[in-house]
Amino acid sequence: MMGVGVELDCLEGIRVVDFTQFEAGPSCTESLAWLGAEVVKIENPRTGDPGRRLQGAKPDPWYFHQFNANKKSVTLNLKAARGLEIVRELLKKADVTIENMAPGTIERLGLGYDEVKKINPGIVYCQVKGFGVGSPYEKSLAFDMIAQAAGGTFSVTGEGGRAPVKPGPSLGDTGTGMLMAISILGALYKRSKTGQGRLLQVAMQDAMLHYMRVPFSRTQLSGRPVLRDGSSRSTPGGLTPSALYPCKPGGPNDYVYVFCSRANPEHWQRLLKVIGREDLSGDERYDTQQARTERGAEVDEIIAAWTRRHTKEEAMKLIGAAGVPAGAVFDTLELMNDPSLAERGIMQTIDHPTTGKVKMPSWPVRFDGTPPQVKPSPLLGQHVDDVLGSWLGMDAKQLAALRQEGIV
Repeated sequence: MMGVGVELDCLEGIRVVDFTQFEAGPSCTESLAWLGAEVVKIENPRTGDPGRRLQGAKPDPWYFHQFNANKKSVTLNLKAARGLEIVRELLKKADVTIENMAPGTIERLGLGYDEVKKINPGIVYCQVKGFGVGSPYEKSLAFDMIAQAAGGTFSVTGEGGRAPVKPGPSLGDTGTGMLMAISILGALYKRSKTGQGRLLQVAMQDAMLHYMRVPFSRTQLSGRPVLRDGSSRSTPGGLTPSALYPCKPGGPNDYVYVFCSRANPEHWQRLLKVIGREDLSGDERYDTQQARTERGAEVDEIIAAWTRRHTKEEAMKLIGAAGVPAGAVFDTLELMNDPSLAERGIMQTIDHPTTGKVKMPSWPVRFDGTPPQVKPSPLLGQHVDDVLGSWLGMDAKQLAALRQEGIV
């Protein structure tokens, strides 16, 4: 294991039966695993989570590692009566279970909430779906980009006058998973006082509204839909400056975003000093937010004339040091190789037995100064003996019989 990290015990003793696949569900259960829960991923004995095969025939691709670190894998044939019997025994021992199968699938297996709570009234039973119960699209399938399109994030992303743009981050998946993880923690806290479990359900479309609260506030104020305003220039009628400015040497991500808050007029004065344009201080053409907005193109060019002479890192450091918000546009390779992120344990490197060294972001919250340690994602069925032995007391003879029958 490389990098900085500590093994957390915040959820020590919490057992999770994880039926999730791809990203929305796995990102939720991975966060619980990072916090110390024992997360047991139930997988098909032959194929496993489809996320293992997204990038070709070779098993355990880089994608799978990102969402299944720190978990255990148990293979069970849920089409066999004995497989279902075993998973029911695991559910009796579990504190949490979560699934994100296609609508109706878990119920057809006889593992819906009404059935599971009969054998374990204290379980926190969680479902992640594309669309909510009662939605006209309730039975439709959804992936990240479907949820983002239907949840509004597409509508506010991109340049004005052009088609919507798919946001780069997977808010539809991981963003939904984080909301469910927080809700699970709340349900576990309440259960510690009452002993009662509960049903938690989140739809990916519904979750996206949580990330659209600022656009909704603007619609509430204006009565109109929020339009795309891009980032290449300060927005007419908005804040000025508030845009991306080009930096040298002129690569595809050689930009710095500079923002002067409406709430702090000093930002503009500080920025003028950094870019060597103190001659404009007090100039009525630019001295107020309203005046700058009326001359947005001029203001943007004044700033760009300075940023073009600097790299994005230089611009971010110089402007930021002056007390003005500024952020360089770092790409994925730059962030993966950022020594500060590695030293602080935010970007960690695992050593996986099949794919070797894998870099991935850890849980970004630091506990007493240190983030959780990232451990390699499990091989398919790696923990069958461990889990069925420790949870259900099965011995070597019983486990061998299960393998002989093709149950695990």
